[in-house]
Amino acid sequence: MSLLPVQLHHLERLTDDTGLLEHACGLVPNRKEGYSTDDNARALWVTAAWLPYAPEGSQDRLRLLRLSETYLAFVNWVQEEDGHFYNDIAYDRRRQPENPSDDCFGRSLWACVEATVNLDPDRSLTAFTIIRSALTYLPHLHHLRGQAYAMAAIHRILIGAETGNETFQELVAAYGLWQHAQEFEARLSSAFTASRKPDWEWFEDRLTYGNGILPWAMYWAYTTGGRRRTLEIAHTSLDFLVTQMTGPGGCIRPVGNLGWATRESRAQWDQQPLDVMKLALAAAKAWEVEKDPRWQEVVDRCHSWFHGDNDLGLSLVNVQEGSCCDGLQPDGRNKNQGAESTLAYLLTAHIHHQLELNVRSQTQARSVPSRRISAQLYGGDYRL
Repeated sequence: MSLLPVQLHHLERLTDDTGLLEHACGLVPNRKEGYSTDDNARALWVTAAWLPYAPEGSQDRLRLLRLSETYLAFVNWVQEEDGHFYNDIAYDRRRQPENPSDDCFGRSLWACVEATVNLDPDRSLTAFTIIRSALTYLPHLHHLRGQAYAMAAIHRILIGAETGNETFQELVAAYGLWQHAQEFEARLSSAFTASRKPDWEWFEDRLTYGNGILPWAMYWAYTTGGRRRTLEIAHTSLDFLVTQMTGPGGCIRPVGNLGWATRESRAQWDQQPLDVMKLALAAAKAWEVEKDPRWQEVVDRCHSWFHGDNDLGLSLVNVQEGSCCDGLQPDGRNKNQGAESTLAYLLTAHIHHQLELNVRSQTQARSVPSRRISAQLYGGDYRL
């Protein structure tokens, strides 16, 4: 019996000796669709994130370590000589035709940083090796979400370096990470300024997929850089996104992928678990920075969306299996339970669990905020 608040049966079901299969027909893995590096990177993130909550010597810990090895091996295998990552792999391990994806790169870099933080030295060595190669590719990123993921990963490294992590200190010194972080922060800030209208507080002229990653990255940038303008953009854009992703009854309503959203129109269907996870991710980071209970409430609503607090009143989760349906459609659930949706559920559950513990710890200890954040939020000069 699992000691974690989630089950990992379906994650294990979708994982073979190559990696995590991308799709399923119901609960059954669909080998015809092969693998994606996107999902294997997310799976590495899931296993690394839950590892600190699995007691030493427990079956949960052994399971998480075994799975993390598979996902690390996959990400290492698909990394190109230039540091990028090949994304689309057939079941027979052949690479399928594709264009390089900045999003895939950013997800993989972030996941490897998480693995470096949470895995033991023997396993994290592989993640560190991947990161060193990936950092050489940073100047080639052009798309906002890939840049956002990379920026968050860089700031995770910078914070680790400041707190004495020698591995991260080596990376900061060798790859000019402060400069890259500032360049990505400036690009996201410029995109927000260029797109912003009185009724449209966003980085682009439409809302598409995985939107929460953009304010999330700006909150990460603020934690190390401390720029008031960066915090204003993070707060304002997340506030706008929450409004756009809230239905009339107050439940979370992801922007539908059958048309997305602009200033003139908004698609309600199909609703994807990934978008809910990204909103929870951003809101949890906002709570960490601002300590505003409103952001905890957003994370709670995102978590509840998976369990039936949504437009159709239907749970998407098989709690016993640790699986999640692939989305909400006008006529009900998409009953296939593939990798992306299952990982979105497992990550949202982790975000929710971790935030609950953090809130409880703050209530008990009334801990002092970090020095940089304190200077802005509690020094008397912070205003939005």
